[in-house]
Amino acid sequence: MEHGSRDGPASIMHLPDDCLYFIFQWLDSGSDRESFGLTCRRWLHIQNSSRQSLQFHCSLSLPNIPLLCQTSMSIKSFHLYRLLNRFRQLQSLSLSGCMDLHDSGLTQLQCYGSNLQALYLDCCFGITDNGLSLVAAGCPSLTLISLYRCNVSDVGLEILSKSCLALKDVNLSYCSHISDHGIRAISQHCCQLRAVRISYCRNVSGVGFKGCSQSLTYLEAESCKLEPEGILGILSGGGLEYLSMSSLSWCIHGDGLAAIGAGFATRLRILNFRLCRTIDDESIAAIAKGCPLLQEWNLALCHEVRISGWESIGSNCNNLERLHVNRCRNLCDNGFQALRDGCKRLSVLYINPRGRISSTSIELFKLLRGDVKIKEEEVMCIAPSWAF
Repeated sequence: MEHGSRDGPASIMHLPDDCLYFIFQWLDSGSDRESFGLTCRRWLHIQNSSRQSLQFHCSLSLPNIPLLCQTSMSIKSFHLYRLLNRFRQLQSLSLSGCMDLHDSGLTQLQCYGSNLQALYLDCCFGITDNGLSLVAAGCPSLTLISLYRCNVSDVGLEILSKSCLALKDVNLSYCSHISDHGIRAISQHCCQLRAVRISYCRNVSGVGFKGCSQSLTYLEAESCKLEPEGILGILSGGGLEYLSMSSLSWCIHGDGLAAIGAGFATRLRILNFRLCRTIDDESIAAIAKGCPLLQEWNLALCHEVRISGWESIGSNCNNLERLHVNRCRNLCDNGFQALRDGCKRLSVLYINPRGRISSTSIELFKLLRGDVKIKEEEVMCIAPSWAF
């Protein structure tokens, strides 16, 4: 404690708020940051107004977002009002798993949501298009929104897309009321769109992506009812690097996926075809030739890929590092040899040794390609580090 004036001693309590904010931001320990506000009401105000992210304990677990409390609680409109009034500088808010929350609970976002950049509403079954319109009105700076299993429709998506033009990441997985109309609104209005998840949206054929921005680099469309024209729409931006289209065997047959290798996906690095049981050699050959940057390809349970398909992969996939061929019924010794003799950058191969590949072929592969790790367990394609 030092004498700063004739009026008496000066202490840290005499520091202006700007200095206290600076001190708080430099605290490395999470426990120190949480206990900062216990000092006095002024320091509590500094702590509250400095918080940029918040996740409720009832929410689904999300990385790098601190929990509000350690006791289970049911978040309703009243709680949310008080908390948004307390934490006014939030940039990331997770309400995931708050099943008692209804549209009216989001009303306060119109007053306190201007700084929000990320909003998670996963499994908020009480949120509908009305709630999404409140989000659109109060959160113009949103770059990420996750609506996993929400009861929203194309109407809400269209309202959202016209107000939140900066959206980059959108999760619509299991939103059963979403169709190509809503996808079109998002892809046309949000020119910075980077990542979209539409898995299990059975009313989406893919045509809504037609004319999408080149910024779209990540798409998950597992178990969707995609059509050949929809595939072209998805590829139309030309910027895709990650594409997951597993479990499409019931809606796309034969060479329906060959368009991926027709010059529309030259930037593609990761491709997931797991459980696409009817994809044929013609599509495989087209993709192997037309996607020169491909680094990981999941073909697990793709039963119609035969020798010519494996030969195309071996001859053309010169940048392939990880290949999944688990439980492919028509991968035999000759096809396995084609992979062994090609794919010069291959580092990991996932296989099922109980298939048609002989133990001799496997041992020969290990001998001649000691640089490749052969793994029996099935691992899903690795998403880019920036994917939400």
